[in-house]
Amino acid sequence: MQQIIIFLIKNKTGLVFIILMTIALGLTFKSHTYHNSKLVSSANFISGTVLGSSENVHQYFDLKTQNEILQKENENLRRKLLNIPSAKDSLPVELEFIEDSLYKITRSRVISNHYDKIDNFLLIEGGTKDSISKDLGVISSQGIVGIIQDVSPKYSRVISILNTNTSINAKLKKTYHFGTLTWDGKDPNILSLIDVPRSAPVKLGDTITTGGRSLVFPENVPIGIISDFQLDENIGYFSIDVKLFNDMTNLKHIYIIENSRKAEALELLNPDLR
Repeated sequence: MQQIIIFLIKNKTGLVFIILMTIALGLTFKSHTYHNSKLVSSANFISGTVLGSSENVHQYFDLKTQNEILQKENENLRRKLLNIPSAKDSLPVELEFIEDSLYKITRSRVISNHYDKIDNFLLIEGGTKDSISKDLGVISSQGIVGIIQDVSPKYSRVISILNTNTSINAKLKKTYHFGTLTWDGKDPNILSLIDVPRSAPVKLGDTITTGGRSLVFPENVPIGIISDFQLDENIGYFSIDVKLFNDMTNLKHIYIIENSRKAEALELLNPDLR
């Protein structure tokens, strides 16, 4: 206490000046509208800057949560889109209608991705504990990725479309001319669509999608565009180069597709397994 008194006595002149200055400024701002408005404006600017910076920091640390919310929304929207019947086959429907969905969607994340070998694979999050099983299709927001080949309780191994052992049913989006999508082990951006009949109206830039003639991928999942093609006159079929929509060297968030009626269809296709 004694030290405080000594400090006040020692600095009494400066303290009196600060007090008088504060009183004078207060009276000035109170009695003059212009000065008062400037004070309020300055205070608002300072508080706004501080609050804005605080909000930016909060948003930065909240990015993970917001990203999870967006991924969940994307999962729900993609499920609805995959389950909307084709306009060629039925009347338009509302997005809110789908309860008994044919295709179930599960979001996941790529842990490991190989694309520089002849036969490439991916490791993704999610396994048997997440109701993920073998032979399910894997896609990203841009197009197809591969097919699940094996699962453990927490992880799944995906055979990539960049694998010479992969063959996927695909078609020209504008027509129902089908072929088989394969990879020659060279360019990770280019796949080959073979066995497309010469009657198909093949044009550069046309879109290639999944054909829907399998129990893995639904129809019309994007694959890529035609970048080149040749017609083999001897056999009467096109060989088409397809430039992928997906950048297979840069994958992170993906979706797993499950056909909920697959088991029923397999029973009819393989009656001996009953």
